[in-house]
Amino acid sequence: MQQSDRLISIDVFRGMTIAAMILVNFPGSWDTVYAPLEHAEWIGTTPTDFIFPFFIFIVGISITLSFSKQLQKGITRNQVLKKSLWRAVKIFGIGLALRFLPTLDFSRFELPGVLQRIALVFLACAFLFLYTNWRVQLSVGIGILITYWLVLNYIPVPGFGAGVLEPGKNLANWLDGMVIPSNLLNKKGYDSEGILSTFPAIVTGISGMLAGKLLQLKIDKGQIFKHLLVAGILLVVVGYGFCIFFPIIKKIWTSSFMLVTSGWAFLVFALIYWLIEIKGIKTGTKPWIIFGSNAIAIYILADVFETLFLKTGVHDFAMATMQNMDIYIKSASLIWAVFSLLVCYTAGYFLYRKQIFIKL
Repeated sequence: MQQSDRLISIDVFRGMTIAAMILVNFPGSWDTVYAPLEHAEWIGTTPTDFIFPFFIFIVGISITLSFSKQLQKGITRNQVLKKSLWRAVKIFGIGLALRFLPTLDFSRFELPGVLQRIALVFLACAFLFLYTNWRVQLSVGIGILITYWLVLNYIPVPGFGAGVLEPGKNLANWLDGMVIPSNLLNKKGYDSEGILSTFPAIVTGISGMLAGKLLQLKIDKGQIFKHLLVAGILLVVVGYGFCIFFPIIKKIWTSSFMLVTSGWAFLVFALIYWLIEIKGIKTGTKPWIIFGSNAIAIYILADVFETLFLKTGVHDFAMATMQNMDIYIKSASLIWAVFSLLVCYTAGYFLYRKQIFIKL
């Protein structure tokens, strides 16, 4: 892949997102984490709750830009879809394999997961991009959000009734328990990356595709920036307004959660786009470009490294050493997370220096 073919702002945004994902996924101890680095217990958001939807948003942007180039080269839609299907299968399969890490406990196997959701969203968005136009994609997205709101609020859940959005009592969680065998779910009997909540996550991908469409407009970059800004403000306002009727809940990816997080994704990307593509400020972007150029590969390596650190005793030794130094336990947990991030950066730096860009 030629680096000149890439928008630096996209790599930077992707890199920041994957770095944040690693930082919050690998604390020294899950029992001692600073509040902003944890997901909201249920209703509401923390900074951590924005990371996954930001990544899916970027997947959507990449679909628009990458697929457009492939079609321009004469590759047929069916060929692109076939490649996309195979890629989705590989990502889904790796996601399943990572469920055994870092404990290597093969009695523990959970079907849903982060990479599994990315694979499903990628495949759905790939199909929509290849066989529909942006107006249809927008209509599909709006339709899913409204339908999801109606379904979760007005279809009664056996034993709990309609409109219940509490953990384990809402329709999304109930459906997971009914459809997915209990031995393929976590101990709660439902999952944050469950079946029904994948549909609004697809809309997050669609929002990214529409952002990619804005980037392709044959207009001044300043105008593109304004379009991104307006779209972000509109989504945030609508999302916070919608939460009056449908609360913001990341763990079931409510429609309001989708709107708010995609809105902020537009705004954050607009700022990065303005700084890099318009103002030409590239100082300090290199680390994020390194993370962003091999995002999925580095995400996978993070799990591999954590497994090695646990099995070789490095993790326990480091945490015990910091405890003996009277380092505040939450700070020690964060220091370990930063160490894990730096190890991943080192691997990413090696790949970047060798011009190795891994595409599943």
